[in-house]
Amino acid sequence: MERLATDLHSAAIHLLRKVREVDSELGITPARLSALSVVAMGGPRTVSELAKAEQVAGPTMSRIVAALEAAGLVVRREHPQDGRAMVVHATEKGRLVMERGRVRRVGVLAARLERLPNDDRRTLEQAVRLLRSLVAGNDDSQ
Repeated sequence: MERLATDLHSAAIHLLRKVREVDSELGITPARLSALSVVAMGGPRTVSELAKAEQVAGPTMSRIVAALEAAGLVVRREHPQDGRAMVVHATEKGRLVMERGRVRRVGVLAARLERLPNDDRRTLEQAVRLLRSLVAGNDDSQ
């Protein structure tokens, strides 16, 4: 099992790196894009929550958020319960950037999938179902 887990881990990382190559076309650093993704896909967060999610120090995240804000991709608003904290929200422009990036990454992956034989694509469809089951914590492979 450890060998399979190692191989799956490696393949997943390399696949994601390959499709993320098109992210450079968005003109945003990977760290900023990752933070924007958390806010755009996961909802508003405080700077400290965002730093924890991205596993960086608070001052580092503050700089990332400042750059995203300067680019018009996020806005900071007062926390509704804690007047000392600010909550980072994705702007419409930020959400559009994330969607444009997703479309490009999916396009790269789709082009590679089209080159595979039908049997291999069906195998990958089954693998996706199994991976979703693993993510959900299910032990069965329905």
